Parts: sequence; C-alpha cells; structure tokens
Amino acid sequence: MSEDFYDVLGVSPDASADEIKSAYREKATEYHPDVSDDPDAEEKFKKIQKAKQVLTDEEKREAYDRMGHDRYEQAEKHGYDAGGGAGGMGGDPFGGMGGGMGGGGLGDIFEQVFGGGGGRGRQRPRKGRDLRTELEISLEEAYEGVEKQFSVERPEACDVCDGEGHPPEADARTCPECQGRGQVTQVQQTPLGRVQQTTACPRCEGEGTIYSETCGECRGEGYVRGEATLTVEVPAGIQSGQTLRMEREGSPSPEDGPRGDLLIDVAVAEHDEFEREGDDLRYRLPISFPQATFGDTVQVPTLDGSVEFEVPEGTQSGETFRLQGKGMPRLRGRGQGDLYVKVQVVTPDSLNEEQRDALEAFAEAGGDEIEVNEGFFEKIKRAF
Repeated sequence: MSEDFYDVLGVSPDASADEIKSAYREKATEYHPDVSDDPDAEEKFKKIQKAKQVLTDEEKREAYDRMGHDRYEQAEKHGYDAGGGAGGMGGDPFGGMGGGMGGGGLGDIFEQVFGGGGGRGRQRPRKGRDLRTELEISLEEAYEGVEKQFSVERPEACDVCDGEGHPPEADARTCPECQGRGQVTQVQQTPLGRVQQTTACPRCEGEGTIYSETCGECRGEGYVRGEATLTVEVPAGIQSGQTLRMEREGSPSPEDGPRGDLLIDVAVAEHDEFEREGDDLRYRLPISFPQATFGDTVQVPTLDGSVEFEVPEGTQSGETFRLQGKGMPRLRGRGQGDLYVKVQVVTPDSLNEEQRDALEAFAEAGGDEIEVNEGFFEKIKRAF
C-alpha cells in the first residue's frame, strides 16, 4: 500500500467525508489483524487508521492537501499540529523562527525549511481508484485452483481523442488563470501569520493549457466506460468472502500515474453433494439396512475421486466417520482438511414377497410378532 493517505484508503483527493469513512470501514475490515491473512496486516491497519484520522479532520486534511504527504509527515515529526498549531512549542513549530524569516508565519516557515512550492501537483502522480467486482466459482474449482477468465466494466482511454480529452486539431493556449503553471496560490492572514495555499488550477485542472474544444465522445474526460476481459489465478483452497487483488487493473489515473487495483470478491457456489465448513467437507452416505447390520465396503465420492470406505458392522443411522485429508486444501498452508461421512440408513419403499418373509422371520426370531400389513419402518422399530 502507498504511503499517501488517499491511496491508503483507495479514494480520490476530492472524496467526501462520507466516502472516506466508508472506504475506511471497508479497508479496516479487510486488514484487521484479527481476521486478515495478509502477513503485513498489522502495519497496513495502522496506516489505514492514520489516514482516516487525518482525512476526516477538516483542518488536518486542509494542511495535508496544502503541504503534501512528505512535508506533512515531517511537520508532525517536528511537533507541528496540522490541525491548529505547534505541539508543545508555544505556537511555533521551530521555536520562534517565524518572525525573522520574512515575516511570513507558518506558511513561509514550511516553505523555507522543506522547500518551496507546496501543493499536491508537484508530488508523484496519484494512482487511479481501485475497482471491485465479484467472481463465482464451483467447489471443484476451489479445490483444484483455477485460471478464470471474466469481464469487468471500467474506465478506458477514449479512442477518439486517445485519452487527451480534446480533438487533435483543437487549438491550445496557455491558461490565463495560472499563466501555464497549472497551480494557483492563495494567501490568507491568520492569527498565526500568513498562510499560503497552493492548489491545482480549477480552470485548466492543473494542465496549464486550455483547448478550444473538448472531445464529444468523452466530453473532455479522456475516458469512457468500457469492458475488459481479464484472467485471474484463483488459488486452491479459497473460500467465499475472500478477496483477490489484481494490481494495476483498476481505474486509470487522472494524473497520468499508474492504474488503481481491481479487487475480486470470490463466492464459492453450493455443491449438490458436499457441504463445506472451512477446510472440511461433509457428505451424507446412504446405505441399506443389511449394510448397516452386517457391515460392507462401499465407495465414497471425494473431490479427488472415489475412495473405499469400510462400513462397520452394526452401524447406526446418523453415525459420522472421518476420512482424514480428504477435504479442501488449506489456503497458503500444507495439507488438507477432512471429509466427514454421515451414514443414513435408507428404508426401502417396497418389499417383494421373499424379502417380506425374511423380515418377518427376523422379527419373530427377536421375540416379536408383527402384522403383515405393518409398515417396514414400524417392523424395524419393533424388531429392536
């Protein structure tokens, strides 16, 4: 994750407070050390908390946007409270240097100590926003691991203007608002002195150049909604609710920086035969009354082919047996879970005459007399 607080939360610099809070909740859920499998979860979680703390505080966020990430971090390191003054230094972050350095107060102090310019436009280009999509796979695919192809809608560079936002033949001229610098500076007098704020020029959006016309296809944005076909490697053992990340497959950067990432929420479809519980599987095995009584060798299906299973003599309906290592592979681990086989004795719907006679003889041998018209299930209960 980038150090930049906006990148940490995956939001744009103009995101609202509600968008920032929502992004924080999403990221905190993903990287909380108690639930995340990421080896760096604790460190990432701390960065997420710090980003939220700064960007949801109006004064701190204004200072962060004005100074940029590196200068803001240096200011905090030197004891400057970006939310309203110096921390424990009598209102001056450098012990009273403000008055003798051009009378500029805090704004001039930071420009002289950390280098002039300020503003986020001189920092490295910001990456694009992250996108999120869903992908459903079968239990067999989750067992084996799979290379899955899917489609996703995302912004793509406009083919008409090649992402420039204006036709190639459009006339270009220097922006009169910023004189081609791409930035405008505002100076305010505050009780702490003169504060200088540099931001991207609103007229040319930081480019320094304006054009006589905009692209009719993308309306000057440079991007249009498109559909991309991608392929992702799904690891064996993945579970529903886990997320895969494809780097640089998200939205393009508005500042010619790298694309954002694509987050893929995986859902494993329910299976007709197996129930999944973490790395373990459960299976219901139907057997006949004679098999349960005398025992038998039967075939039990697994996701890796059928295996032989010895039904013990005298098995009761509802008994559960464990087949070790026949469950799901452990994600990022060794070995596999187990397969739990629950035996279910099946009562036949009908008996032929020979079977009926044999069952009556069985019941009489146990000391019970039964009526011929009694149901099979009742006969079994009486026999026991």
